[in-house]
Amino acid sequence: MTLQWTAVAFFLYAEIAINLILCAPFISAQRWRLVFSWKIWKWLSPYWRKCFFTIIMVLIVLFLDAAREVHKYSNPEPMQEAKVNSNLFDHLHMRLFRAQRNLYISGFSLFLWLVMRRVIILLNQVAVAAENNVGLQSQTENAAKAAIQHQEDNRALKQAILEEEKVISENNHQLKIEVESLASQLKTAKEAVCKSHAEVEAMNRQAKGLAKEYDRLLSEHHQLQNLQSAPDKKIQ
Repeated sequence: MTLQWTAVAFFLYAEIAINLILCAPFISAQRWRLVFSWKIWKWLSPYWRKCFFTIIMVLIVLFLDAAREVHKYSNPEPMQEAKVNSNLFDHLHMRLFRAQRNLYISGFSLFLWLVMRRVIILLNQVAVAAENNVGLQSQTENAAKAAIQHQEDNRALKQAILEEEKVISENNHQLKIEVESLASQLKTAKEAVCKSHAEVEAMNRQAKGLAKEYDRLLSEHHQLQNLQSAPDKKIQ
């Protein structure tokens, strides 16, 4: 195996190990988010995109080269020539095996490289979604507590309004009773006033009658006195 394919093979093994670690169920997405938030990744972020596409281009080139080698050693013409010479036949099969091996290595390396990037993106998205879910859950709990508090406040307010209406109704009933009592007292007072007016008028009429009778008696008294004084004058 040449140096470049040895490097690709080690790169494939590293990708398999990293993907297995990323897919480990005992490491949560929040922990991976903490790992991805280290300063070293921020420092490498300007070069990450260029490095990512460079590795993709290198792996594509190696994959196409391996595919070309497989196609080259799979043609029937070299095989027909190799059947004449057994050593050449074994040599061509060895080359074909190496080309197929290189094709699988480069293909799986390219595939796992894309998968690893996607897994990292999904882990970040899951961590962000979990944080948002926690925030939404806390907001929902706060909203539920606020709604329960509002319901209790509304219930207390309704109870206070009912009690106030009950007190107002009792006060109105008491005032109605007092008004009826005052109306009956006023009616009694009016009757008493009317009765007193009638008595006063009767007394006035009686007083007028007595005054007339007094005037009549006084005039009769004066007449009697005049009659008595008249014989006395004659005797003298």
